[in-house]
Amino acid sequence: MHVTDFIIAGGGLIGLLTARELHQAGASVTVVERGATGQESSWAGGGILSPLYPWRGPEAVTALVRWSQERYPILAHTLADETGMDVEWIQNGLLILDTEEKERALAWANQSGIRLYLINHAAILQHEPRLAVMTNEALWLPDVAQIRNPRLLKALRHSLLASGVVIKEHSEIKGLIAGADRIQGIETASGSILASKVVVAAGAWSDNLLKNFGFHEKIMPVRGQMILFRAAPGLVSRIVIHKDHYVVPRRDGRILAGSTVEYAGFDKSTTHQALMELRQAAVALVPALAECEIEHHWAGLRPGTAEARNGVPYIGEHPRVRGLYVNTGHFRNGVVMAPASARLLADIIFERAPIVDPVPYQILGHC
Repeated sequence: MHVTDFIIAGGGLIGLLTARELHQAGASVTVVERGATGQESSWAGGGILSPLYPWRGPEAVTALVRWSQERYPILAHTLADETGMDVEWIQNGLLILDTEEKERALAWANQSGIRLYLINHAAILQHEPRLAVMTNEALWLPDVAQIRNPRLLKALRHSLLASGVVIKEHSEIKGLIAGADRIQGIETASGSILASKVVVAAGAWSDNLLKNFGFHEKIMPVRGQMILFRAAPGLVSRIVIHKDHYVVPRRDGRILAGSTVEYAGFDKSTTHQALMELRQAAVALVPALAECEIEHHWAGLRPGTAEARNGVPYIGEHPRVRGLYVNTGHFRNGVVMAPASARLLADIIFERAPIVDPVPYQILGHC
């Protein structure tokens, strides 16, 4: 029987970064993942380190995003030193071709201290000469960066293992073990793992673990499909968004195009309809992509919450089960909010001064 200070249920980006925070505070940590670490929504996303339309989100989301954005370059540099892996943090800016909300966006940026500019047609083409620009104006956020999330996850796994964190992959959790009002551990197919503290960070699968403990807010899988073009470096240099579709250029020339939002349960299959939709949207933005091979097409399952939650994740301790914590429900912004979410939960656990007000993320009132 394995005994540890903390069990992290879920080996995605949220779980791995939470494990890193707890281990760096001196705790023994075991990560338990139903498949391979970092192969679900953390891997499947585009790696944009910003919400697609950042002014639309509530302050609770913005707070986590801002803190994470400031620390991502440090995390990337630290992981490179620890592992020798380049996770490709690239500050190449975000160009938004939708300007219907420009007054709201500019007001939000002014209030938040964010660099956001309304640029004209000529400036758009200066940034992206190969765009088929269908607007005379665009919103330009020069400080937005991206990260190559599959490489980030690989580097994190390598770093955690080297530091002594235990990672148990392909180990499905059958249930949580609790007595009276306190968590005691988890039950897996291969036996029990005991711990006085358990963090549920299982993404779209979190609901399966929490539903028997009075957690009544549904965490649902929301499928997102992506495609990858093989292109020459330099075809696109900025992250570009139009009508909820985006293209993300990687350093090697590959270009991601995404993404769909589908409520299809736990079905991770891809569809021809989505492939055509994503290709058409990408080619409409960058006509030269019509000549590029589609190298890959995949789907991931985001952890969605009720619409009223407005994208605010659950981060904190269960109000009735001592030692049971949650860090889940990040929907489309898991990658960009992950560092702050992990740090905030560690602050709560160790009763440190929190990086942001923890109240909006509590699950009190939902159990």
